[in-house]
Amino acid sequence: MHFVRGAHAQLVVALALVGACPADEREDQNSASASYTVGSASTTLSGGETGASSSESTAAMTTAETSAGDKLDVGGGTGNNDSGDNMLSCKKVDLIFVVDGSGSMADEQANLLSAFPGFIETMQSQLAGTEGFNVGVIRTDPNDISCVPGRYGVLVTRNFAAGSSNDTCTPYASGMRYMTQQDNLAEKFSCAARVGVGGDGDEQPMQSLIAALTPPNIDAGECNEGFLRDDALLVIVLITDEEDDHETMDEACGNEPGMGSQGDPQDWFDAIVAIKGGIETNVVVLSLVGPSVDPCPALDKCNGGVDGAEAAPRLVDFTWMFTHGHVGPVCGQYDGFFEEAVQDIVDACEDFVPPG
Repeated sequence: MHFVRGAHAQLVVALALVGACPADEREDQNSASASYTVGSASTTLSGGETGASSSESTAAMTTAETSAGDKLDVGGGTGNNDSGDNMLSCKKVDLIFVVDGSGSMADEQANLLSAFPGFIETMQSQLAGTEGFNVGVIRTDPNDISCVPGRYGVLVTRNFAAGSSNDTCTPYASGMRYMTQQDNLAEKFSCAARVGVGGDGDEQPMQSLIAALTPPNIDAGECNEGFLRDDALLVIVLITDEEDDHETMDEACGNEPGMGSQGDPQDWFDAIVAIKGGIETNVVVLSLVGPSVDPCPALDKCNGGVDGAEAAPRLVDFTWMFTHGHVGPVCGQYDGFFEEAVQDIVDACEDFVPPG
């Protein structure tokens, strides 16, 4: 499955079936540079409680320049790191999954759980020279009751909603709220990532993601303490069958329109880059979202439909702002998507820029 883009302000999505495995392609992208800032006070998307746009941020971060010519999203690195050779610059990987828990996500969660063991095993093989992984799962709403009820971005340690694992997933080997390579990852991840289908229909994946990686969640003694490490490659996996946007009355199907996450794709990009010290190449974004044609037919939200997906141009735009950004269809199997993405994770690790 090919997704094509132009400059960040324009989004053109073209889809073509290529065998059985989805891949994404970027074309005609001009070089771009951006200066990233983060506020000394609360930022737009921190914690889901207060907000200011990225243009209002005050503490200047490192200026990062990104240049991307025509490129396939599968990187050109060797990938031959089975013996832990010295090519790897990153020694740690923080892997966070943002999982939509709304009523139409049962099949997608099952597909994720099916693909995860092969994905993590391949990563561990290709990145054998690293010291290990932190693995966390968050929901797209604030409906967690195991840490601070009503707070966005809390790492999942137990599930309770309809269709979920309905179980407590801890203890994790870390003694914290995230998994590591010391856990039985297939088992623990299956518990945490099956968040169920009883979540809020106003999905706010970006609100949750940024809240997960900023204060108060990352502070000492707080819900996500220890998960995010300055010297680790950050890999974000986003899985949702709806757009993160401000609904119109028609889209709300007669209900109160959902507000979606604060900000827009540029704000989200700036916030994530600021979290990683202004170095956008130290982030990999893998988004399984809804394209507008097969294999994801339109999601019939107004009539209780659970099949298909809503096109998500805002999430796609955010993803493709990153040098290491991949987009695939949320419908169907994910094995091929993750298999291709691992190579770019390896390349990002090889090119990792240590902080400071």
